[in-house]
Amino acid sequence: MEDFFEDLLKVFKKIADLLEESRGIYVLTKERVIERNNVKIIGSGSKTLMLAHGFGCDQNVWQHLIPQLQEHYTLVLFDYVGSGQSQISAFSESRYCALEGYAHDVTDICEALDLTEVHFVGHSVSCNIGLLATIAQPERFSSQIMICPSPCFLNMPPDYYGGFERADLEELIELMDRNYMGWANYLAPLIMGAESSQQLIGELSSSFCSTDPVVAKSFARATFFSDYRHLLSQTAHPSLVLQSEIDSLANPEVGHYLHAHLPDSTLRIMASEGHCIHMTHPDRVVREINAWLGG
Repeated sequence: MEDFFEDLLKVFKKIADLLEESRGIYVLTKERVIERNNVKIIGSGSKTLMLAHGFGCDQNVWQHLIPQLQEHYTLVLFDYVGSGQSQISAFSESRYCALEGYAHDVTDICEALDLTEVHFVGHSVSCNIGLLATIAQPERFSSQIMICPSPCFLNMPPDYYGGFERADLEELIELMDRNYMGWANYLAPLIMGAESSQQLIGELSSSFCSTDPVVAKSFARATFFSDYRHLLSQTAHPSLVLQSEIDSLANPEVGHYLHAHLPDSTLRIMASEGHCIHMTHPDRVVREINAWLGG
């Protein structure tokens, strides 16, 4: 009988531990964070760049920049929970239904690795995630480099036009439910741009298709229906905004809006087409980053 109660106590203890984990109460160890977010460190430069991928992608999208960047910088690469080779078991709808949950991934990594003076390089929605992270822990960051950012993808007349009506984005989310593969194959060429190679379009489409549909839908809602314009004035760090000349997701007017509302920003409208210029025009992006950082 005594053994029975001991076993029962162990079961209750395990349940309590699981509940604490689901609420984020437990302390994350360095090893646990590295495994959870598939963190990799490349290079040994004096300046640290944290490369944050966009929606539906993973750290592999940076492969086109890494050969040049790793010669001069220490690169911190990772996958958001639910993306790439991260631990899918760590995904919870309650944490990742908003971008604040993904920003916690960023600050968790910074704390686990004890990173300071980080230059956060974000693509697309990761620019908003980086904004949240740098506001939450400004002492760990030095600047933000925003690649094709948008603080809000929705049209908010009369002052702001993010490019999409809510009904259009709702229809896009519904397409994910009806035909996930078809959704990925439709969205990839639209995001990459008409001049992109089939190889790059295929890379992005494969990345979309490899993401768990439940995770992708949650991330999509957090990405496309959020509005973080009110936080732009709160950033304490200088920002470099790299906007594509032709971009179906974030047009140059969005870049001008960011430039006007970020306290210390530099805007570069690049002679490029597509929303993934770190993939389609990596040399130009590297040149801008080097010039910005004085590399």
